[in-house]
Amino acid sequence: MKTGHNMNGFKDFLLRGNVVELAVAVVVGAAFTALVSSFTSSFLTPLIGLVGGGGETGGTATVNGQVFNWGAFIGALITFAITAAVIYFAVVVPLRRVAELRARGEEAGPIASTDVELLTEIRDLLRGGAGLPAAPAASVGAHGEQLPSRG
Repeated sequence: MKTGHNMNGFKDFLLRGNVVELAVAVVVGAAFTALVSSFTSSFLTPLIGLVGGGGETGGTATVNGQVFNWGAFIGALITFAITAAVIYFAVVVPLRRVAELRARGEEAGPIASTDVELLTEIRDLLRGGAGLPAAPAASVGAHGEQLPSRG
């Protein structure tokens, strides 16, 4: 077992695709959640308590000895609404705008590789690792169409 080869493979996995972006998103999301929760507990909960009568029992109701903390529910509801609004305006709206631009042809979408092109790249990488020369590019597409020659 080659430890160096395994570490390089692990490093390639971490740096490939969206793994790093996903990790950043999780960290930023956790920080944002802490910020909104702090805002709710520091400012909104006391305001809800004042509206609900003030004092230590503000934002609660007692029925037959059972305490209903309706203020905490309202605080959680406001936290959810703030988080949902930020996600909607910071993520959903811009992505929808990009999708509309792509649909109108104003912004090019991602270029999708055909299956044949991907398989050709894999074959060439495998041949390169075995010390064999790369084969010429395929001239027939995934659906049998004639591909233009490269070069």
